[in-house]
Amino acid sequence: MLKKVVVPLMPLTEAFELGVACEVFGFDRSDDGLPTYDFSLVAGVPQPIRTRFGYGIDVPYELDRLDDADLIIVPAGGTYAESDGSYVCAKEPDPCMDPLLHKLRRAVDRGAKVASLCNGAFVLGAAGLLDGRRCTTHWRHAQRLAEQHPGATVDPNVLYVDDDPVLTSAGTAAGIDLCLHIVRKEQGSSVANGIARRMVVPPHRDGGQAQYVAMPLPSTSIDTLGPVLDWMTEHLALDLSVTAVAAKANMSPRTFARRFQAETGTTPARWLSDQRVLAAQHLLEDSDLSVDVIAERVGFGGGAVLRQHFLRLRHTTPQAYRRTFRDTERVG
Repeated sequence: MLKKVVVPLMPLTEAFELGVACEVFGFDRSDDGLPTYDFSLVAGVPQPIRTRFGYGIDVPYELDRLDDADLIIVPAGGTYAESDGSYVCAKEPDPCMDPLLHKLRRAVDRGAKVASLCNGAFVLGAAGLLDGRRCTTHWRHAQRLAEQHPGATVDPNVLYVDDDPVLTSAGTAAGIDLCLHIVRKEQGSSVANGIARRMVVPPHRDGGQAQYVAMPLPSTSIDTLGPVLDWMTEHLALDLSVTAVAAKANMSPRTFARRFQAETGTTPARWLSDQRVLAAQHLLEDSDLSVDVIAERVGFGGGAVLRQHFLRLRHTTPQAYRRTFRDTERVG
């Protein structure tokens, strides 16, 4: 059960990512029947903590609070400035971080969850927690993370990675996605949806970081594929081949595929399968339909194809996913 959440702060703490952790887990929403958490902030190092904007944060250096935490969240922060104004952890962390890194390793060993927001992943890497695991960070820092921690599999194209019990998120707002995912996984979709509603954010965003990376768009007579993407999402059970959808968009299949890649950062086939998995996920949570029926409704045709894509994207089977969320909703 998710009860105690502790956030160790690093030098040059990023205010937004810290605010995300505080908003999701530190806010009392019991008036809406939502759970409250034993939430606290501590200094991750024995020196004064300040933000990148220069103001200080008065938090105690009490790392013992991590000893029985159910969830430890390391927000973005760092130890030096890049030429572009960003902050990341140094390749060789300061020895003053050793107690924190030890606590993080101990937490994983005893089964607690440890999560990072944005470049907080570098702290987890320094603790050796990314070796042999998938992970992510802000796309601007992904290459550096991969270089500093070659034992990790860094995916720069996703919003977050759940390699239980170590979880990592991409930059800035992706921290919201990860925190809500943790709530959803531990306490069910009704709790996550309730928190998201109070925060006025979607309970789940589909897609990855590629859609936020600046890239040149080829010229075209159509300003955006947004309406076509909306139509595809609403008609997942139809024939949505590139040829069929390109005709609806009044493009040749080749132009449509090129434009699609430019706007979404992925191929039409991959985007479509991800949308169908997301639709199946909602039906698994909210209905008693069989896996085969759900597969038909979302356009996969059969349960075997749904299972294949569900494993690829969610790293579990549809049946296991349904059992997990039905059980957590009853517990929560």
